[in-house]
Amino acid sequence: MRKRERENPCGVCGHYHKYEQGEICGICGHRMPVSAEKSPLRVSAFPSEILPEFLYLGSYDNATRSELLKTQGISRVLNTVPDCQNMYKNSFTYHSLQDDKILQFEDANQFLEQCEKDKARVLVHCMLGKNRSPAIVIAYLMKSKGWRLAQSYQWVKERRSSVDLTKAVYQQLQEYEQKMFGPSDGNKPALPIFPINFGFTKVTDPVLVPAFNSINPTYIFMQPLDVPPDEFQFGAGHDQDNASASCIIANPQNPNGGDIPMDSGNSSIHPTR
Repeated sequence: MRKRERENPCGVCGHYHKYEQGEICGICGHRMPVSAEKSPLRVSAFPSEILPEFLYLGSYDNATRSELLKTQGISRVLNTVPDCQNMYKNSFTYHSLQDDKILQFEDANQFLEQCEKDKARVLVHCMLGKNRSPAIVIAYLMKSKGWRLAQSYQWVKERRSSVDLTKAVYQQLQEYEQKMFGPSDGNKPALPIFPINFGFTKVTDPVLVPAFNSINPTYIFMQPLDVPPDEFQFGAGHDQDNASASCIIANPQNPNGGDIPMDSGNSSIHPTR
């Protein structure tokens, strides 16, 4: 085998070849597709780790890379698509779901529970790792962790951003949630609190107006102060002409400026004695 010319393996196939330069892998034949330069999405050859050292989620392409699965310690595979072939029966323990329309959550959960009991790492996959296999993983989290659908979905979505459930699959998950936890509370939203795009037009929820933006706000100066006018005044109780004359006589022009200082002897302030 020739000396490797790069320190890190290819991020797609895991072998050492000049993927960025278009070199074909001498081991598996992997090469950069023609449209790869135009696509910003880069698919990884490694499955997504959902639960540490136990549960992994991926595509059929991930399931066909036996050497990469072995490097991650994966020994069992849950195939959620009946049409997908199990390629390495001598190397991995497979379990396949038989219905291509209705997801068999209980059947899958029994297999996954046995894997967890045996402390075996397992890969759950469908064709693209976006719809059927994420739904199986979400159902398992609901049963094993006691999480509701929204929390389980969010957990998986944060660890595999490409998850994109169809409406039919999501409805099956809703039915499974009701079977486990009973009908949803009418005061709580049936859908997750985070957005899920099924290809429908997004409905904009009304914006709640904060309490402090009410129509009739209350200010402390809207009501008159309960202070008798003869106890604390700034000259308001005197006649305007007399007050002006008193200020002019008692307070000569300030040579240092245009302001007139207040005189304590003949002041317009009359404190209560």
